[in-house]
Amino acid sequence: MVHAPVTDPIKKYGLAHMAVRDNFKDLELDRPDYRGHGKSIEVTKSPDPHWQYGQGTSDGGASLEKKHREIDPYAEDRHWIANYRLLTSGIVPRSIGVISTISADGKKNLSTFSYFQVIAHDPPMFILGLAARPGRAKDTYYGLKETGECVINTVSEHMAEAASAMSIDAPYDISEWDISGFHEAPSRKVKPSRVKESVFSIEGKVVDIKQFTDPGNPEMSVMSLALIKAANYWIHEDAVNDDATHIDINKLRPVGQLGGLAFATLASTFEIPRVRWDSEQSKESMVSALQKNRVD
Repeated sequence: MVHAPVTDPIKKYGLAHMAVRDNFKDLELDRPDYRGHGKSIEVTKSPDPHWQYGQGTSDGGASLEKKHREIDPYAEDRHWIANYRLLTSGIVPRSIGVISTISADGKKNLSTFSYFQVIAHDPPMFILGLAARPGRAKDTYYGLKETGECVINTVSEHMAEAASAMSIDAPYDISEWDISGFHEAPSRKVKPSRVKESVFSIEGKVVDIKQFTDPGNPEMSVMSLALIKAANYWIHEDAVNDDATHIDINKLRPVGQLGGLAFATLASTFEIPRVRWDSEQSKESMVSALQKNRVD
């Protein structure tokens, strides 16, 4: 069966491919400036204010005319990266959490995750998926496993670039706190610091954690899953109401992860390229300066 070609979003919408890094600034020059800062989030009517029970969709039945393509995620000729790109572009927007942990030997770690979500409120529970390329488990996993504590920090639009910067594959002795420029604030019930710039931070304690390995190589980690129970909340004073039951969306201004390099706020969609440590070394940037100050 020959499938109809899918329109390339890179060409159709001018989106950058994940591999595009060096010329991203040139591509971005033709885009309008971000207009979300300080602007009230617009509240509109629902897509169909006159919808009635039993009506179904509001597209006049157009979606019923669409044909579906069946895809086997485990097909022999299907690489795991294909599933990654499909899922991260289809399950959107995803909440972003900056997770702070400390290892048993006191090493601080700060990482950004979009496989994270609140799953219950009584007790307040969160799920965190630590997916990675096959190999060694992420440092966040070891921090959660060894100490059982963390802080989940939500990401707002003023944090977008700094949160994305932590995806760089920096050497082990380079601090993500320094790379991002985020400031530490003390927690009350757990040891890891919280991010002071975050509007909403949750101190958490691990209830359960599980590591998944490659069936053909039990020593190779492919992902980890952590169940976390909230222990304490921190919210910017001007973002929460008096009885602490509601966070103002115009203060929270959350950022969601889309597919590829794309992010979304309630005001706009934009892209932030992912960089490699080696490529950053040749630039006069903060990361380059950090690399020069490494303790070998």
